[in-house]
Amino acid sequence: MRDVGRTIYDEQHELFRETVQAFIKREVAPHDEKWEQRGLVDRSLFRNAGEAGLLLFATPEAYGGSEMNDWRFSAIVDEEFGRAGYSSAGLSLALQNDVVGPYLLDLTSDEQKKRWLPGMTSGELIGAIAMTEPGTGSDLTGIATRAIRDGDDYVLNGSKTFISNGQNADVVVVAARTSDDKHRGLTLFVVERDMPGFKRGRNLDKLGLHGQDTSELHFTDVRVPVANRLGEEGQGFFQLMRNLPQERLSLAVTAVSAAEGVLARTMEYVTERRAFGQPIGTFQHNRFLLAELHTEVHIARVFVDHCVDLHARGELTAVQAAKAKYWCTELQVRVADRCLQLHGGYGYMREYPVSRAYADARIQTIYGGTTEIMKEIIGRDLGL
Repeated sequence: MRDVGRTIYDEQHELFRETVQAFIKREVAPHDEKWEQRGLVDRSLFRNAGEAGLLLFATPEAYGGSEMNDWRFSAIVDEEFGRAGYSSAGLSLALQNDVVGPYLLDLTSDEQKKRWLPGMTSGELIGAIAMTEPGTGSDLTGIATRAIRDGDDYVLNGSKTFISNGQNADVVVVAARTSDDKHRGLTLFVVERDMPGFKRGRNLDKLGLHGQDTSELHFTDVRVPVANRLGEEGQGFFQLMRNLPQERLSLAVTAVSAAEGVLARTMEYVTERRAFGQPIGTFQHNRFLLAELHTEVHIARVFVDHCVDLHARGELTAVQAAKAKYWCTELQVRVADRCLQLHGGYGYMREYPVSRAYADARIQTIYGGTTEIMKEIIGRDLGL
């Protein structure tokens, strides 16, 4: 499944891929089931990832980074965790690299960089982003969490839900309303772990991604210093919009790789599993189904690689990212579903990785913007 004539990576990238694969084998595989049962990954995952050089590649050397402003390295991390089937750990690191990291790299002053980037890059600090609220879903303009200026502080009140890394997070980028203007009324703030009034709700019990801590967060009269504001007041909506294409591409990259992984493991199963005197993969229906899935995944891989190349050159558009996110996450769900069916009753047993692949895939078409939102973005671009 991996030999599709890929051209976006050079020798340095492929050497880094080997580093990521070794890291997963050494630091993730032995602990993953424990994390799944516990409901969150251990903080050591982030520290070990930082030590191995898997976090915030673009961090300047002055703040403890390697200053490699090449998103393809982050894409390789997403690919290898997705392909290996360790979705909870992979999402945790993707949030650090692809979602939270850019806000702290691009929107911070030198003083803010000094406070947060070394820890985020080393894995001593864990990041989260808090946009979604109980009553808003995908509608960022409906955010009700409010921050009112009071001298050198903002007083923050509100609640967020479905926040990934919510239990582990030390720094949370919070979108809050600073005025009633629909688009120019949002501002981003960094709320730190021990700020009075910042409380974590329950670690939510989900269908899949059991090792990924997804939480409710509550803010009651939290005094957030002006020094913790990201950029200018009222620019939050536009800052969020600028980073969403990368977040969506990250999800698409993971989706294709996860589909490749579950398909490869299913190929092994249908070759070894026999019924009526022959391997089940040789029955015409199954053979045709696998031919279809391999073809669709190959096509998706080529398109996603094209998008990764565009993003590495700073040319990816929001519409292209929406197309990648929509198509690839829907494909991941379909591939996982069909592969589970090929396993028969064994596919429904959690001891078989395909059952987890099926459960973990389902959220992919929802977070980061639902499939319906992606189609709306594409449709509007068509002038409809």
